[in-house]
Amino acid sequence: MSLSQLQCRLAEFARARDWEQYHTPKNLAAALSVEAGELVEIFQWLTPEESARVMERPGTAHRVEDEVADVLAYLLQFCEVLGVDVLKALAAKIERNEKRFPATGSGHSMK
Repeated sequence: MSLSQLQCRLAEFARARDWEQYHTPKNLAAALSVEAGELVEIFQWLTPEESARVMERPGTAHRVEDEVADVLAYLLQFCEVLGVDVLKALAAKIERNEKRFPATGSGHSMK
């Protein structure tokens, strides 16, 4: 399923429940932040090693997948409401970052 199709499906879901009235840019940005926080919460007290293995445990993996889905759903709804082409925006940002942070070849370009 394409991002556009997912956005249409999410819009229909909201429309069928009369939730469109609540899907303002402000509310969607807040909801996106909350869901991102819930994703962070899963990793909050894990060591880096534990966090790398989080998908090995079915219960935790399911929680991660649910929160990732929530974050993506709100991001797509936010973009739909504001008319942002998420793929175009991401491609443009990557291009700007490639110019801003050129690869040095050493693997330590953050210095």
